Amino acid sequence: MGKKYYQIATQDAEASIFIYGDIVSEGWAWFESDVTSHELVQEIEALDVDEINVYINSYGGEVAEGWAICNALKRHKAKVTTYCDGFACSAASLIFMAGEERIMLTTSALWIHNVQTFARGDHKKLAKEAEGAKKLNDLSAQMYLEHVNVDEDELMQMMDDETWITPQEALDMGFATSIVTGGESKEPTQSARKSVFNMILNSKTVEGEAKGEEPNPEPVPEPSEPEQDEEPTPEPEPEPEPVMNKPKNLFMALLGGKDEE
Repeated sequence: MGKKYYQIATQDAEASIFIYGDIVSEGWAWFESDVTSHELVQEIEALDVDEINVYINSYGGEVAEGWAICNALKRHKAKVTTYCDGFACSAASLIFMAGEERIMLTTSALWIHNVQTFARGDHKKLAKEAEGAKKLNDLSAQMYLEHVNVDEDELMQMMDDETWITPQEALDMGFATSIVTGGESKEPTQSARKSVFNMILNSKTVEGEAKGEEPNPEPVPEPSEPEQDEEPTPEPEPEPEPVMNKPKNLFMALLGGKDEE
């Protein structure tokens, strides 16, 4: 399986989504680290959970892709909590705003700026492109204004200035709802590996219970010696330990490795 820099891990009624790459449209997904809304939004829509935790470390990318992911999270029935694990820049900062709870790590940062576009042509064409970019910029600003406590003029100036926002600034201005250290967060920064290890252990327990095994079985007494005229009953071959293909493959997939044959 090829690398994917977003992953979804589910356990019980809770899902964890990890967005660790650039956010681009499907036709521009050239690198293994690229994240597109096409597949991710479909996976979000299919989640039947009560809580979704989104962990972000991304320099951002295309605004339309960021909007699509943000809106998919906002319309889901689950409670959404977003974590800025490192950087949530540009379009990734819009995804961060989808959380009912928006949590900054003590060593993390947001970066906001104006919508950018590329254009060529005569003055009328360029003026039209500028008008369109301004409208998209205003729409993006509204996604911040739903939560922040600064006025629109101040926010627009921050976007004009291409502003880095520290955890404390994010909390003070309403971009974030809290600040935690990695150890205090519900799922710390390196939670991808921890989640999978927990899933592997839980899967082993569940698999044993499904086979009717007791968690701590009582010791089996030694069989008595057979009567002299009886044929001894052969001892059954011990069952091999269950091969945990699914958790193993999931572990390898989440870490970007290839499944072993």
